[in-house]
Amino acid sequence: MKLNLFAQKIFIGAALFGVTIIAPAQMLINGAGATFPYPIYSKWFDEYAKVDPSVRFNYQSIGSGGGQQQIIAQTVDFGASDGPMTDEKLAGAPGKILHVPTVAGAVVVTYNLSGSPKLKLDGPTLADIFLGKITKWNDKRIAALNTGGKLSNDDLVIVHRSDGSGTSYIFTDFLSSVSPEWQKKVGRNTSVKWPVGLGSKGNEGVAGQVKQLPGTIGYVELAYAHQNKLPVADIKNSADKFITPSLESITEALTTAKIPGDFRFSMVNPPGDKAYPISGATWLLVYQQQKDAAKGKKLVEFLNWALTKGEGMAAALDYAPLPESLQKRVLEQVNTIKY
Repeated sequence: MKLNLFAQKIFIGAALFGVTIIAPAQMLINGAGATFPYPIYSKWFDEYAKVDPSVRFNYQSIGSGGGQQQIIAQTVDFGASDGPMTDEKLAGAPGKILHVPTVAGAVVVTYNLSGSPKLKLDGPTLADIFLGKITKWNDKRIAALNTGGKLSNDDLVIVHRSDGSGTSYIFTDFLSSVSPEWQKKVGRNTSVKWPVGLGSKGNEGVAGQVKQLPGTIGYVELAYAHQNKLPVADIKNSADKFITPSLESITEALTTAKIPGDFRFSMVNPPGDKAYPISGATWLLVYQQQKDAAKGKKLVEFLNWALTKGEGMAAALDYAPLPESLQKRVLEQVNTIKY
């Protein structure tokens, strides 16, 4: 009897082994780019594996600049960016690249101060901090905006991104919109020549530096501040209201943004009493004409799922889903992808 049971186990094991050997290989779809949406994209890729086990997504979170470069070079099947590609970059691509907005988020100003006081900052003061013109935490301009508590005399240490970054694009887009000096000296881009500060790679790197070094101030996507339990500043918006970054204030910014047909748009400093002013969308970058028909079909299927079922997962990760009217417009564009 024991021998029979042993033989049965051997047979079952061999049968199971045989199934794994003959199972079809998964299709691998490669992407690279923005760190800003990495938490939601990771969630989507994990969940979609349950919907379609025949496909797997490999996403490298290398920054928006890298995502734009790699989609142009066609070394990935899709890119990801938090800053829209310029006309010049699009013209240099070997085919038409579509911008597919997925979710919106907030770039927050985070800091490391004793007691983690709740700070309020306005755009011109924030620009002068990152220009290196304000060097102490108890500077009179910061103090005037924060009359409720005493600020330390510590040096103010800036942390910024060292890689090409859509988070930087959104942040410098905001600073350019509120400070003529910033616009003239630095400007808006995924990568700029920072006047002062320490450089770190990725949202992860900036959040890590701020968390470790007292006296620091930096900018990260909201989810990274929450994950690292870092305080965030309230920022004065175009209606002169100090706004806390939240799902509601990001959504307000998104609903008041003007969105053209090619979906390349800015959300910074929008109208609206409750809009958070350093908000931005993030895009997947895909060729309208796909080179690989099988991958193209799977990519379109995934995009249709992400822009419907996937949107429902955004809020839990501090992202604002696209409004239904915008979802409809984006899905129409996705279905123009040819394979």
